[in-house]
Amino acid sequence: MLGVPTLEHVFDARIDVAVPVEVGVTVAGARRVIAITGGTVSGPALSGRVMAGGADYQTIAGDGLTRLHARYVIEAEGGALIYVENTGLRFGPPEALERLRRGEPVDPALIYFRTAPRFETAAPHLAWMQTSLFLATGARAPDHVALSVYRVG
Repeated sequence: MLGVPTLEHVFDARIDVAVPVEVGVTVAGARRVIAITGGTVSGPALSGRVMAGGADYQTIAGDGLTRLHARYVIEAEGGALIYVENTGLRFGPPEALERLRRGEPVDPALIYFRTAPRFETAAPHLAWMQTSLFLATGARAPDHVALSVYRVG
């Protein structure tokens, strides 16, 4: 038997977001686009800020399953830039999902919110971010998304 993967905490992020743009129901489901307006990153392996200009592109299925695909840039302390592409799922009881959709606070324990971020950077000292897999747990608040990011060992 091979070893069981471990998780190493890398950073926590607070990603500030704008009011969602509701595109409407398409053949793929209900589409939403949520602009990323800034934020912060802090942790044992990375600190910095989330730059404005990214967005989270969401598709919501009829049962409430939300497929997330966010793209944004982190500016690390010292100025190195890191491109982030983060895909994931969010799901929970219908009434809690409806409250989230309306921008109301919801207890994060009610919602399954997991993502798999990927990172790209030209900074040699951060190259390790491109050669590992990462998992994150998330929580949605009315004005931001909170993520805790872990490197899979």
